[in-house]
Amino acid sequence: MAWSHLLAWWRLCLGLLSVLVCLAPCVNLQPAENINYNLVHSWADKLGMELFHLGDFITRRKEVQESFKDAKVVSRNGASIVDSMAKEIEMMMDLKVSAVRRIMDTAENTALSHQNDMADKMFSYYSAKEMLEPGDPVPPIPTPAPDMDKDIGEPLIYVQPKVVVLEPRPEFHNTPVNFSVSSVHVPVNVFDRAPDVIKAIQWSENLDQIFRDNYKNDPTLSWQFFGSSTGFMRQFPASKWRKDVPVDLYDCRLRSWYMEAATSPKDIVILMDGSGSMLGQRLDIAKHVVNTILDTLGTNDFVNIFTFDKEVSPVVPCFEDTLIQANLGNIRELKEGIELFRPKSIANYTAALTKAFELLEETKLSSRGAQCNQAIMIIGDGAPENNREVFELHNWRDPPYKPVRVFTYLIGKEVANWDDIRWMACENQGYYVHLSDTAEVREMVLNYIPVMARPLVLGRHDHPVIWSQVYADIEDTKLSDYLWDINQCEYQKADVLEYWQVHDRMLEPSEMHRRKYRRMKETWNQPVDSNVYQFMTTVSMPIYDRRENANITEEVLINEALWELQTRETRIANILGVAGTDVPINEIKKLLSPFTLGVNGYAFIVTNNGYVLFHPDFRPIFQGYILKPAYNSVDMIEVELLDDDRPARDFNPVLMTIRDSIINQSTGSKWMLVKNHFDEMKRVARIKRQYYWTAIKKTPFTLVISYPEQYGVSHMDIRADQEIHRISIKGTNLRSVFSGKRWKIHPDWLFCKHSNRTFKTPEIELLYFLERMSEPGWRWPGSRSAMPPEHAAAMFCDRQLMQALVFDARVTGWFSNNTSFNSKDDKGTSASSPIAVLMGLLPRNEFKQRFGVTVAFLATHSGLTRWHEFHSNAAEESGVGETFSQNNTRAIDEIWYKRAVDQHFVREESFVYSVPFDAGESNSEILVTASHAVFHNEGGKTAPAAVVGFQFQHSALYKLFHNITGNACAVDDKDCYILDNNGYVIISTRVHETGRFFGEVNGAIMKRLLEENVYRQVTVYDYQAVCFESKNDNNASSMLLSPLFHLLRVGKWLLHTALWYIVQLLQWAPGVSSHYADMYGDSNDTEPPPPEPHPEHHARNGNGHGKKDDDLWLRYLTLHRTRLKPCDMKRDLYTLFNEKDNVVYNMTAHACERPFVVLPIPFSNLILLVIDQLCPRDGSVVLTVNPQPIDYHLSVNDSLACYKQAREFNRMRPHSCISRHANESGIKLCGKACSVYANLGLLLLCHILSRWL
Repeated sequence: MAWSHLLAWWRLCLGLLSVLVCLAPCVNLQPAENINYNLVHSWADKLGMELFHLGDFITRRKEVQESFKDAKVVSRNGASIVDSMAKEIEMMMDLKVSAVRRIMDTAENTALSHQNDMADKMFSYYSAKEMLEPGDPVPPIPTPAPDMDKDIGEPLIYVQPKVVVLEPRPEFHNTPVNFSVSSVHVPVNVFDRAPDVIKAIQWSENLDQIFRDNYKNDPTLSWQFFGSSTGFMRQFPASKWRKDVPVDLYDCRLRSWYMEAATSPKDIVILMDGSGSMLGQRLDIAKHVVNTILDTLGTNDFVNIFTFDKEVSPVVPCFEDTLIQANLGNIRELKEGIELFRPKSIANYTAALTKAFELLEETKLSSRGAQCNQAIMIIGDGAPENNREVFELHNWRDPPYKPVRVFTYLIGKEVANWDDIRWMACENQGYYVHLSDTAEVREMVLNYIPVMARPLVLGRHDHPVIWSQVYADIEDTKLSDYLWDINQCEYQKADVLEYWQVHDRMLEPSEMHRRKYRRMKETWNQPVDSNVYQFMTTVSMPIYDRRENANITEEVLINEALWELQTRETRIANILGVAGTDVPINEIKKLLSPFTLGVNGYAFIVTNNGYVLFHPDFRPIFQGYILKPAYNSVDMIEVELLDDDRPARDFNPVLMTIRDSIINQSTGSKWMLVKNHFDEMKRVARIKRQYYWTAIKKTPFTLVISYPEQYGVSHMDIRADQEIHRISIKGTNLRSVFSGKRWKIHPDWLFCKHSNRTFKTPEIELLYFLERMSEPGWRWPGSRSAMPPEHAAAMFCDRQLMQALVFDARVTGWFSNNTSFNSKDDKGTSASSPIAVLMGLLPRNEFKQRFGVTVAFLATHSGLTRWHEFHSNAAEESGVGETFSQNNTRAIDEIWYKRAVDQHFVREESFVYSVPFDAGESNSEILVTASHAVFHNEGGKTAPAAVVGFQFQHSALYKLFHNITGNACAVDDKDCYILDNNGYVIISTRVHETGRFFGEVNGAIMKRLLEENVYRQVTVYDYQAVCFESKNDNNASSMLLSPLFHLLRVGKWLLHTALWYIVQLLQWAPGVSSHYADMYGDSNDTEPPPPEPHPEHHARNGNGHGKKDDDLWLRYLTLHRTRLKPCDMKRDLYTLFNEKDNVVYNMTAHACERPFVVLPIPFSNLILLVIDQLCPRDGSVVLTVNPQPIDYHLSVNDSLACYKQAREFNRMRPHSCISRHANESGIKLCGKACSVYANLGLLLLCHILSRWL
């Protein structure tokens, strides 16, 4: 029995074993992967090889490299380069200073010689706003009328506009100008026929001769001008004032070049009366006064605003007990703070003055602030006493000097206590004005400028030379807010029209998200190179009235109610105005010779405040045409981003040390690891750079140059026997090396320039100079910026650049010839591989059809670009090359050039492939750009000589990829992608994904690629970003609910109701809705997935359109207005982890634990990614390269300006400071007293009413 049981058990075990053995093959097949690693590997290899041989054949890169064999490679001396560039700029700037000095001297002499001239109110001048060109209709002369000018009490004066001939000139950005005369711009708030204004216009017309002489001596001069203290500006050459702005806000006295020349740097404390009487119009006038004062300040000034009632409080709480630099960002913060101010109780003048004096004293003792002029500005409707004891304690300790000036602004039409507030100004070397209307605010406020200029004028012979911060020509930053409001109105209009056409589809969360994302992308558009604005710096000097005494006529109080006009002689120290000339930033850049620094090298200039005058990453505008609120206060450490792991605004001490050395105008050098972002801030490279810097003497500027250490330390040079004059002697025709039309030179570089001739294109200009060089007696000019006055027709050239350009043109002249097919005679068809031979044997039309190549190109280090087109037939022979040459002429500054050079050190033989961002959204043909760097080696040194490349149709690449992979990527169980080295989609089975960042397409897989070190995340901080703060009409302060306020609320409700009613009527317009809906539904956007549908959206009534939908529509359609706000943002960018033996490329897929295979595509910057679509996908993970706001964990009342103020950087004060003069105490002009008259009628009425009541 036991044996039978044992036998049965044994048979059972054998049976089970047999079953397991039979099932073993099935068990082994179970983990078989959906993705075959070896197959994917073969795809990557085959695609890489075919693309490489295509590029090799098309670009003829080996032949290009061979062409540079006679060049030599030499070391680049950074210290010598920066010193040479600084001297060039210094020489150019000295010429501008000399021109301004001549204007200044002529103006002072002319004004003195015409001091006794009478003002001619009928004097005719060239008005920039009214002068006529030949052919313009002459406005009719108005008929005489008895109307009086309300401001001056005299009949209105009409003088017919003068006629002038204007011609566009390229050196003035094609602005029509006239070089015979100057034109005059008068601000809207200045009456040009007022005696003092028209008299200054009369005598200043004599400046035209010195303007013309200056331009003759230095034809590189830009606009020359004289800004008068009376408000007008005389500008040469004459031109019409632009009319494309809605309001002319320009007043030369509010420009930085005027303000900084007219006064030395200043510390200012503004005190604003917060008593309960400062309501209504008084409050409006007071705020206008404060804003105007702030507009007169520059980056070398410091300021703060305090309101005072029973207590003294700063309008920006975080600015307590400090003066802040008056840059655009801080000024904007103060203006927003003053708008929130509401008067409360009784004003304590003693506490306010004490606070102001103590703050100014502390600032001076701690060596902060301007350390020059100091002033207190008091804005109020009357002071109860003169506070003499406060002034004795703080301001009268060192007679006759009074270190702090006091300026007082009395607000209100009828004020009684004017004598005390006037006394404060007159006894403290200040000025007093009485303001009763907003229209007179600007003119009255500007009275403080001549007073602070008195020490300068009394010095007579010291005329400080002032260089301004970078600014946008005649633009006013207030226009930025206006343009943004217009932009929002356009959005509102578009939303209404869109709803009219597509109805409630706009309420779909996906559509709302799409619309919002599209508009955010528009705001992220921050072009570095833009011609919308002309950015410049200005050199200026003050112009003094050389008279020591003058007769003045003023009202004198005879008794309590009688005023009388009296004339008397008094001591004066008047400033006549400011002379200046513009220096366009682009003209400075041309002197820096980018060729000398090479690819990915650049130069920038830093001011004494640490701000950049220009920099490759200086992005002053957004959305293509709107100036950023704080565009010209970008610190150098905000654009030079070190490659470290520090959080935002925690700047590296090494960088801070370099900054201190630069602003102190030392000479030095240092290397740093930095993060360079480029291509619309969507790509990044981590690179080691060398920096050199030195001062530009006699200016507040320091020049800095930088180039990559890896390939910037050496550069190409020509040998002696290849120089221009030697090859000319041998019989080479210089023009012949630039034959044909398929070549261009860098449009922004200074190759050669004629001082008084302009040319239609840079290429025509080059050919002209090549012809001149071939003539006997040609001599190279000694400098690119200096031209002796005795040689008015001088020429200047960059000798080194021209030598390199001619050499490059000679050795690459063969490239523009089209690649030969079915022939081996052409230089470019000596193919080294069988595949290339087969390509050459293909008929031209078959080659074009298979590979889709449209153009091949070559760009050299000297700025030369050549190309040749590929056409399958004669019908295609126009357009392709033209399109390429219009958009790709900047050689080493092109993105494809820079990326190819960087890629050389990753994979030497590789090509860099790219497509435009979001290219899949476009209905136009997508072109793939491929580029490859050609280096020249000699004596162990290597340098980039050129970049070759080609463009071909994306559809051809897609077809090639499909042919290689067969149908494997066309099935539903696999997704195949080709990604570039920054994570952007080059090929996808869904064409609309082309050009998108892969993290937005499949965030979960992108996250895995990061975790497995395929890609590396690099965080880049954007310290020049713009955010949009909601405009909230309500604030924490109390609001007086007057009847007017209630009427406004009713009007607002009526407007909203009317808007809703109109749209409800219009939405049923027949035939439009369906047509637009068809178009609307075809759009593809690159935004991340939209949020889940709002539950209210599904609450519909029987007809499918419920009341909650109406409420939702009204909520989302009604414009939520925002205001511009400077802010910081960050972008997480990505780059391939470039380890050649990365183990991740040897890893196979493993079920859903690793549902993909990723492999590098040989000879490229691409990777092939194949994903198993059968595995579940986590759609909640989204990675993006879009900017994200940085959270500094600020309190409710704090802002970015507060955060930055707490981390204030060092600065160097201007060298010139003239704040006092012993003779100033003899000047008694300090403002007119108020004319207060008793209104007898009103008193009588009050008396009758009081008796009757």
